[in-house]
Amino acid sequence: MKKLGIFVIALISILFSTKLYSQKTSQASGLTFGVVDINLIVEQLPEAKEADAKLKEMQKTLQDTILKMQDALQKKADTYLKQKSMMPADQQQKQEQALQEEQLKMQQYYNEKMNEIQNKREEFLEPIRNKVKSAIQAVAKEENLQVVFDKGSLLYTEDKYDITFKVLDKIKRGNK
Repeated sequence: MKKLGIFVIALISILFSTKLYSQKTSQASGLTFGVVDINLIVEQLPEAKEADAKLKEMQKTLQDTILKMQDALQKKADTYLKQKSMMPADQQQKQEQALQEEQLKMQQYYNEKMNEIQNKREEFLEPIRNKVKSAIQAVAKEENLQVVFDKGSLLYTEDKYDITFKVLDKIKRGNK
């Protein structure tokens, strides 16, 4: 993975230094490219904000439920510890096993709900990704760009290559 990152950086450096990258007004043989700040675009989308709010609410609900479950389990454990010395060994073992089973159920519940939240995240993000991708492709075609990079993964680029706001405009106008 590290080698791949170094290779990509080296490749980009070589391409920049040999001036293979150029804007659409450059020579026909040059590679035309643009950069886009996907994070900025997603932050501007109402549906992304709505999805984020829904996911945060789901996480908060889960957190609240888990806290209640933990409190209930802690109370049972405290009660057990107070009564432990008066219990026969077999009853102690049953109580300890019941506490462990409840702890395991709580962990399973948490894992199931986290999987549900992850699935919802993917369900919410898929149309957003498609919308952003379509807008990027449309702007790239309009601008005669052959390659578009995510600005977040570049070390440097001149602002003139940034098509972020053109993509945002395209999304806001409904990819028209």
